[in-house]
Amino acid sequence: MKNREQGNKGAREQEIETPKKPAATPQAAAAAAVPRAVIPGNGSPPVLEPAPLAYENLEFLNSPDGRLIRIVSEFLEPLARFRREQIQDTVVFFGSARFRGREEADHALELLDNTGSTRLAPSEEQPAMAQEIATGKATELQRKRAVSAVEMARYYEDARRLAQLLTQWAKTIPSRKHRFVVTSGGGPGIMEAANRGAYEAGGKTIGMNILLPFEQRPNPYITPSLNFEFHYFFMRKLWFAYLSKALVVFPGGFGTLDEMFEILTLAQTQKLAKKITVLIYGPEYWKKVFNLEALVDTGAISPKDLDLFQYADTPEQAFELLKQGLTDNYLAAEAAAAAARPESKKASEEDLMSGWSMDDFLSPELAKTKK
Repeated sequence: MKNREQGNKGAREQEIETPKKPAATPQAAAAAAVPRAVIPGNGSPPVLEPAPLAYENLEFLNSPDGRLIRIVSEFLEPLARFRREQIQDTVVFFGSARFRGREEADHALELLDNTGSTRLAPSEEQPAMAQEIATGKATELQRKRAVSAVEMARYYEDARRLAQLLTQWAKTIPSRKHRFVVTSGGGPGIMEAANRGAYEAGGKTIGMNILLPFEQRPNPYITPSLNFEFHYFFMRKLWFAYLSKALVVFPGGFGTLDEMFEILTLAQTQKLAKKITVLIYGPEYWKKVFNLEALVDTGAISPKDLDLFQYADTPEQAFELLKQGLTDNYLAAEAAAAAARPESKKASEEDLMSGWSMDDFLSPELAKTKK
């Protein structure tokens, strides 16, 4: 009996001296289940290559997570180029991309398949040739487009001539920077005509192309260092409006209407921190497309909103209107402001800014509110 009591006492003492291990927690169990990395026999891990820099990681930059960087890039990269090329302001030309001008050799008229496309429209949609109309082989659509093609070719030549006149005049303006540079959407049609006219006049000219699902390319008359390609329509629209001091709207389709009413709406709502001259070229075309007087009659717009734009029908008339608007709104005002500044302030500004205005360092909206 005595031996049994001593044995029980020893067991109890052992329980007190050796506490039980606590049950494993779920976290510990999960950690134990993770397979460990296999280390080579020499005991060293494998060599790890350097990770790509974030701004060189194309997989990241082209992902949804990199969208903000892409958007900012489409603002900063053009801004850097405009500063480098000394572009102060622009005059933007809008118009149809689908029509080509009269070719110097054979006066062929061709209709493109889509806005900005390099492909021609199908033969059944092309303007009919004179022989096809005479022999009765042309469809009604082809006959209508034959008449329109001649008219659109005339607009091509008018845009080309207007861009020449504007560029020749702008080159005579005394300035360290390039003034009123002809700018287009960078594609064919009226856009090509505008860039071509400026190119033939010996001036810089800007093309702001847009990446589209179908094949398209910039026209060859754009100054190479001012040839832009955008992914985002809204960033392209920002640059059209940001530097422009005037807008010329030639006959066109959805894209032309979109850009025209975008600028008119910004001017109407006073969201532009500047005055802008808007010319609608070819009233006989545009008055068939829309009736803005009907908007006034119904109260949708104010009668004074019709003063936001002017019509023009010849390159010479359009040039005089542009010249007057740009001179009154900018050149005369700039000359008066320069004359009113003290000579000492002029010199200090020249040393500090080296030809750059406050608008070059701030947006026009911020520059407008500076004290």
